[in-house]
Amino acid sequence: MARPKVLTGDELAVAVDELDGWEVVDGKLHKEFRFGDFGCAFGFMAAAATSAERLDHHPEWSNVYNRVVVDLVTHDVGGITELDVRLAARMDALAGA
Repeated sequence: MARPKVLTGDELAVAVDELDGWEVVDGKLHKEFRFGDFGCAFGFMAAAATSAERLDHHPEWSNVYNRVVVDLVTHDVGGITELDVRLAARMDALAGA
């Protein structure tokens, strides 16, 4: 299966503008989600993990209590791709953003 291509600067700018609260930090799509409590944060992560598995594209993330910090990059091609944008949009939908 062909791997996705790294988005150009213009493509990336358009994609980030269309996402809710995401930004590019250190070459990765980055966002911090906040939830009402740990259970809600963990539930979000479980749902997002299912989506990530379907895409065969997995986030870098961490969780402390009600906060989930996410960084997305397609490591094997060395940059942000459409896979990262799709997963970011799905995470937003799961979080109700």
